[in-house]
Amino acid sequence: MATTSETLALAMQHHQSGRLQEAEPLYRLILQSNPNHADALHLLGLIAHQVGNRPAAVEYICRAIQLNGNAADAHGNLGLAYYAWRKLPEAIASYRRALKLKPNDAKVWMTLGVALKDQREFDEAVACYRRAIEIHPGFTEAHGNLGNSLKELGRLDEAIESYLRVLELNPNIAQAHCNLGIALQEQGRFDEAIARYRRALDLKPNYAEAHGNLGLALKGQGLLDESVACFRRTVELQPNTAEAHGNLGIALMEQGYPDEAIVCYRRALELRPDDAVSLGNLGNALTNRGKLTEAVSCFRRSLELSSDDAVTHSNLGNALKDQGLLDEAIACFRRSLELNLDYAIAHSNLLMTLHYCDGMTHPALAEAHAEFDRQHTSKLMQTVDSTLKSNDLHRRPRLGFVSADLGRHPVGFFLVRVLENLFASQYEMICYSDRNVKDDLSQRMQSVSTHWRDVLGVGDQRLAEQIRADGIDILFDLAGHTGHNRLMVFARKPAPIQVSWIGYEGTTGLSAMDYLIADRHTVPNGSEVYYRESVLRMPDGYLCYEPPDTAPPIAPPPSQKNGYMTFGSFNNLAKVTPHVVKVWSEILHRCPNSRLLMKYSGLGDPNVRQRYLDAFAAHGVNPQRLELLPPCSYAEYLASYADVDVILDPFPFSGSTTTCEALWMGVPVVTCPLETFASRHSLSHLSSIGVRELVAENLKAYVELAVSLAGDLPRVTSLRGELRDRMRTSPLCDGKRFAANLDTLLQSIWSKQPRLRMDDCNAILCESRLNE
Repeated sequence: MATTSETLALAMQHHQSGRLQEAEPLYRLILQSNPNHADALHLLGLIAHQVGNRPAAVEYICRAIQLNGNAADAHGNLGLAYYAWRKLPEAIASYRRALKLKPNDAKVWMTLGVALKDQREFDEAVACYRRAIEIHPGFTEAHGNLGNSLKELGRLDEAIESYLRVLELNPNIAQAHCNLGIALQEQGRFDEAIARYRRALDLKPNYAEAHGNLGLALKGQGLLDESVACFRRTVELQPNTAEAHGNLGIALMEQGYPDEAIVCYRRALELRPDDAVSLGNLGNALTNRGKLTEAVSCFRRSLELSSDDAVTHSNLGNALKDQGLLDEAIACFRRSLELNLDYAIAHSNLLMTLHYCDGMTHPALAEAHAEFDRQHTSKLMQTVDSTLKSNDLHRRPRLGFVSADLGRHPVGFFLVRVLENLFASQYEMICYSDRNVKDDLSQRMQSVSTHWRDVLGVGDQRLAEQIRADGIDILFDLAGHTGHNRLMVFARKPAPIQVSWIGYEGTTGLSAMDYLIADRHTVPNGSEVYYRESVLRMPDGYLCYEPPDTAPPIAPPPSQKNGYMTFGSFNNLAKVTPHVVKVWSEILHRCPNSRLLMKYSGLGDPNVRQRYLDAFAAHGVNPQRLELLPPCSYAEYLASYADVDVILDPFPFSGSTTTCEALWMGVPVVTCPLETFASRHSLSHLSSIGVRELVAENLKAYVELAVSLAGDLPRVTSLRGELRDRMRTSPLCDGKRFAANLDTLLQSIWSKQPRLRMDDCNAILCESRLNE
């Protein structure tokens, strides 16, 4: 019969070979004869830990320690059992007792570090990992964990050193390549990060995390097709992981597929219903699709889960603004800024929304925009020597254009002819496109650019450095405070002359922005005092329009067949304020048989549609006189002008692109310019084509003008036949004329730049060397 020592030895042999089912009965056999055998209790507890029975593991090992408290291994294994049971304080205490008994146990130092890291005590974890490495310099797992904790502390250079050390010890550890890629990506070193993720996948092709991280890096580089492919592979490998579906949704959204993104977000929420991030992302996608009621519900649910999330408050504000609920939207933007004073996007959203508000004045807008500069951009201003050498005097400046809208977008429609004709003037032009989708208009602009740089995902500081390296002399901001703006790049003053144009409704407020291009209509004499920039007035209008080449022929006025006049508005619902509804209702009452047709994305939402029906009904307008339509394709949208006799321009934010489209389709636009730039777009366009008779001096005259036009079908019919030709031959569509005027303006501001004689420059260089 075997002795206890022989039985223990056999049991340990089975145990070490992984034959737990053979080892466990032998340990129990020992305990039958000797219930206080500490080693058998300890090792039986270790088996319980290995098979996942946490309570039994702790019970057996604790009994062993009561019998022999000086067994360091027992304390260490008790720590492992507690850790697996997620009782971190008990695990840490056990590891510390083990180390008192056996202070040079590198493995226990490492496991103690892991437990401390899980408690987010990263500094202490780092100290533990370093101690483990002192004891065992080739301990790859300790080097890797050290890198992870250093990364959490933001000490990326040190983290990268740790990961590189792991790979020196063993270059075939896929996880180390992946972790190194994450650290490199956080430093903005996307190309190096991508190479590491690809190497990890070479070693481990089904490594889901590496596919996901590669997707994030590729998305950061603007390589959306490749990014989506990576996320799809992640979903295949981890179909029940909410994060994988969420990341795929984000990439699809950026790729321009909101409907597919919505499917992904919904699946993520099925897997993790209380995921505030996925709720917020779903809300954004629904906002994009005009499903505003559901979007608001998503944002509000997200805020129930994470009430202090500044981003979600801002996104909720956008969804409310798109419904025309301006006061509620502004409250959301202000709440977002209360939570995060540095959240510039929310501040830009607030400023943009102020332009829609009734009674908004120049002084109020000027102060609001100045506050943006004080809060966000003035501190980013970098000292740049904009002094030019005297031999630069006669060369044409190098132009840069920054925008996320270089394609089929209002900015693209107003820019393409200018670029094509400036190219003929032999300017060097570099376009910095922050756009995820290229179309035919993008290609036209790219074809006349000296260089085209896709900068989607490029950080603000990095883009500013690129602009400086490109030697841009005059840099154009084409976004202002609209979505996807790059004002934080302009705040860094990467070019000596910076100009705001096209994309915004007035001053940016930035001290780093030198000029704003306008005209005498949008910024009349005397109002320039409310602009932070120096105002440059073009002699005609401040924009040059590219008419849609797919526009259908002009149809006769619909009133000829209907027997009644149809007014229309295809503008953003944020522009259709309660005051606008009141005035339009008065027009409808003055024209008893008339109708109003409105078309915009939010009107596809039944609740939003009903709210507008109720708003008009409150002024006595029968809902049957209103046709509120959802969005459609661009071709169908242009064709819809055949159903409108007269466009009613909203106020205080008038149409711009929509005004041009209406005029091109032969539909007269009645407008009433007020005080601000935003209210005067249509004035500029109507003046450029020579139909100032459609401009009212005040809102009373606006009503009378609309009523008069509605009662004059011959005049409406005449305008229907004239407007397209008048536009075609006007300054509004004359790219050559506009570019020549802009050239004169640019040469004027270019000639004002201070210049040094070459000998002065050399003297400064010599003095600089002496000072060194």
